[in-house]
Amino acid sequence: MSKYDNIDKEKALTIITKVEQNSKAMDEIVNEIIFKYVDDLDKYVAHIDSRLCDKGNPPTDAELDKFCLNLSSLIYFASGMSEQLGIRDDVAKATYKEMYNTTRDSAEKGTVQDKNTLAELASQQEQLISICYTRAYRIVKAKVDSAQELLASIKKVISRRMQEQQLTNISGGR
Repeated sequence: MSKYDNIDKEKALTIITKVEQNSKAMDEIVNEIIFKYVDDLDKYVAHIDSRLCDKGNPPTDAELDKFCLNLSSLIYFASGMSEQLGIRDDVAKATYKEMYNTTRDSAEKGTVQDKNTLAELASQQEQLISICYTRAYRIVKAKVDSAQELLASIKKVISRRMQEQQLTNISGGR
């Protein structure tokens, strides 16, 4: 017998629906936060992707050079913005802890568990915002890291094309 045999499927579906609704709200908040930090980078990476997916018209050497220069610049600015977002993440965590501790300290009666529960409930919104900033920071950092990998790949393609051109020049010169 499995521990999952006694699951109330209707209740489970209700919980799943609630989780999905709350997650959607959190996703919207996180996306709103990260938009201003990586929107330009996202758009440019999408542009590069569309050019790379055009099999009938591969990017020219000049386009690859342009990708490198522009992507490097966007990564530079997004990296700085990532650190600014990290500061907001730290402030959100501090705000959550402050609300939790203030509420817990103001509870005059009750057990330790009662005070902890009261503080957790009172600081729930601050905790959710802290979670949003933590997720946003991780997403921005991951996007910057991925953009750096894309840049490295583009540089490899440029290097390979240059080597092929040199081989063509040497072979053609004989």
